[in-house]
Amino acid sequence: MNDKLVEYKEKSINFWKERTSAQKGIFIGSILMLITMIILLTIFGTRSSFVPLYSNLSVQETGQIKETLDARGIASEISANGTTISVPETMVDTLKVELAAEGIPRSGSIDYGFFRDRMGIGITDNEFSLMERAAVQTELGNLIRNIDGVNGANVMITLPEERIWVSDELMTASASIVINTAPGYTLEPSQVRALFHLVSKSVPNLPIENIVIMNQMFEHFEYKDENSQDFSTMTAYEHQRKIKQDIERDLQRQLTQMLGTMMGRDSVLVSVTTDIDFTQENRQEDLVAPVDEENMEGLAVSIERITETYEGDEIPEGGVAGTGEAIPGYPGVVGAGGGSYEKIEERVNNDVNRIRREIVESPYKIRDLGIQVMVEPPEGQDELPIERLNDIQQILSTIVRTSIDGNLASELTPEDINDKIFVSAQQFRGKVDVPQMPEQTVPTWLYVVGGLLVGIIILLIFLLMKKKKRNEEEEEAFLEPITEEIPDIPNEEDSASATKRKQLERMAREKPDEFAKLVRTWLSDD
Repeated sequence: MNDKLVEYKEKSINFWKERTSAQKGIFIGSILMLITMIILLTIFGTRSSFVPLYSNLSVQETGQIKETLDARGIASEISANGTTISVPETMVDTLKVELAAEGIPRSGSIDYGFFRDRMGIGITDNEFSLMERAAVQTELGNLIRNIDGVNGANVMITLPEERIWVSDELMTASASIVINTAPGYTLEPSQVRALFHLVSKSVPNLPIENIVIMNQMFEHFEYKDENSQDFSTMTAYEHQRKIKQDIERDLQRQLTQMLGTMMGRDSVLVSVTTDIDFTQENRQEDLVAPVDEENMEGLAVSIERITETYEGDEIPEGGVAGTGEAIPGYPGVVGAGGGSYEKIEERVNNDVNRIRREIVESPYKIRDLGIQVMVEPPEGQDELPIERLNDIQQILSTIVRTSIDGNLASELTPEDINDKIFVSAQQFRGKVDVPQMPEQTVPTWLYVVGGLLVGIIILLIFLLMKKKKRNEEEEEAFLEPITEEIPDIPNEEDSASATKRKQLERMAREKPDEFAKLVRTWLSDD
């Protein structure tokens, strides 16, 4: 055994001495690399990779999950100020399902699943209303947490109390929301609008103006309509100038598109000037108008008719004659016949229409409008046909009448409208002639040089491939083993020596004594 060990040691020493320095370095480096790989695989294979199981948790929820994991003997790590708990990566999916089945984490809030456990015959209306409001608050908080940049949300909803008496006044709800935004994150205006609409549509009778939203730094979020424009930073002049430019630009664009379709895009030039009234008027009118405007009569509210009639002897002039002496100078009694009297009086109380108007007129009225149009006649003509000019004039007249304010437009005569329009037909002399760039042609010599370069590249590739092929053939010839032809071994069965050997073998088997004598004779001769 020791001899074998000594022999192996000597062979190993001889093998090591026969190696070159490069071979020794490669051998040692390979051994060291193998050892390093084994160590790294052992470390990474036995170490657990922790990934977050839950994030954005409250301290209470983290404590519940940590207690459950410790009871099961599962390693865990807490990070992000106690809001994130991590477990080994291989157990994340299993733990999520198992903890969800157990209702962990229990946040203590009431959601719609809470009704399943609490519903019963003995529940009162007040208890049901309280649980329903708590469930709505919880679900709204969960919805708001899904918004990008929001880590948590607390929602408080105040619902109006039901009245015993019927009232036309609509009772509205209100909501206060505190959101916990991520550090350094700012909500976009579109996200704020979506947040207001989400809360308003989730609670009945909750208008947007009754919603208050702030973040954890008590910064309020205001609702701004996407169609509204903020003119707070603009002066009155800039505001009015912008409105005037927008109106003129819209009219000019419409006219250019319409007339350009008729005459050609480059054959029409339109200029529009407007006079805008920015006065905003608030007035109140108390009007009285007859019910029947044709006869200028009102509505009869009450009618009173008085009729007086009298029939009998007519009373003589001077009174009735007495029994005493006649009065000197007073006419005496003369014969008188019968008489009658009739009086008719009608009293009618009429009522009229009393109209009360509170009018707020728009501050943007077009008081005056001027349109100047220049049209270039078609090629080969000096001026436009009169029919075409009339068509353009009619189009512009219609636009002027419909664009000016209604009260002012009704007072305009066709002559006044024509005075606000100017149409000119003439050749455009101010057009900028764009010089045509000469076509850039590739010179012939460039094609020749390119062809030569391509040919040279192809030749170099061919020579490289040929050289590579020759090198491969030389390597194959160098590595091919040298074999010499070995003559065939003669068939020993047919030779004389083979015959003698067979005879000796048969003699040794059959006559061993004689074979022994023959051997001794050969040995003595030698």
